[in-house]
Amino acid sequence: MPLSWYLIFAAALFSIGLYGVLSRRNAVAILMGIELMLNAVNINLVAFWRYSDLASIAGQAFAVVVFAVAAAEVAVGLALVIAVYRRRETVAADEINLMKW
Repeated sequence: MPLSWYLIFAAALFSIGLYGVLSRRNAVAILMGIELMLNAVNINLVAFWRYSDLASIAGQAFAVVVFAVAAAEVAVGLALVIAVYRRRETVAADEINLMKW
């Protein structure tokens, strides 16, 4: 398979994730859109590593780092969503105004 197929797939996945982040009102759905965008980045990193002439594992190492950051983001994001839900009893992004006076 040529590199362009991977890049087109990653671009489509990133676009779906971006649409999910910009169009959703639910905080959990926004987090899922961010996860899709991070997975698109991982596909790009591994695809470029696979088709590069270098014999290093830099692409895989970057992908592992992105996976670790994504796992931490999910843990912190879900903890924040649960804390907001307990206080406001909603996860709608429009109704979460904790920083306002």
